[in-house]
Amino acid sequence: MSQVLINGANDAPNRVLFAHGAGAGMDNAVMASLAVGLADAHIQVIRFEFPFMQKTRADGRRRPPDRAPALIACWQEMMHEFAHPRLFLAGKSLGGRMASLVVNERENELETDALSPAGLIMLGFPFTPPNKPQQYRGEHLATLTTPSLLVQGERDAFGNKETVLGYALSPKIQTMWVTDGDHSFSPRKASGTSLDNNIAAIVATIRSFILAH
Repeated sequence: MSQVLINGANDAPNRVLFAHGAGAGMDNAVMASLAVGLADAHIQVIRFEFPFMQKTRADGRRRPPDRAPALIACWQEMMHEFAHPRLFLAGKSLGGRMASLVVNERENELETDALSPAGLIMLGFPFTPPNKPQQYRGEHLATLTTPSLLVQGERDAFGNKETVLGYALSPKIQTMWVTDGDHSFSPRKASGTSLDNNIAAIVATIRSFILAH
């Protein structure tokens, strides 16, 4: 049994598997706020960690992320372990990118078994490394056929609103722009909003997306 953090009812009709990003584990403040905000009798949220973060948690030594094959394999293992009739794959930054690759791989192989996710939720997708626009990592997002939600800060250094609006994204991807949000969805004080307000708006949008699909 994998070490996970679970919020929400075990018999909830919807389940969200939620992966972290490259720099913080499953208990970071933003992930925790989103999980707690979403979880109720209708939605269960299960947070998990990739192998590199599990090792860091065990010995305190920070590590770079595992390579993509290991991250994808971890995602697939979690999908099997926590299979559900209505399973949504969600991830922050790196976690969301890997979830999208898992979904894309399944679509390309025409897999439509009981593990097929009901939807994909990408929070702060890392389209390019900061200041490296030539290293685009979203080509597969143009052809996704799974219902998807992209939650992106308007000034995210890994893909801001002006830049992302120029990318070719599948019509199956619904986009929510987080007001003045950076990669962690934090706005500037002068924006007139707050991180708490942004988190509440994200939770409401994700909830609507899940219940609509």
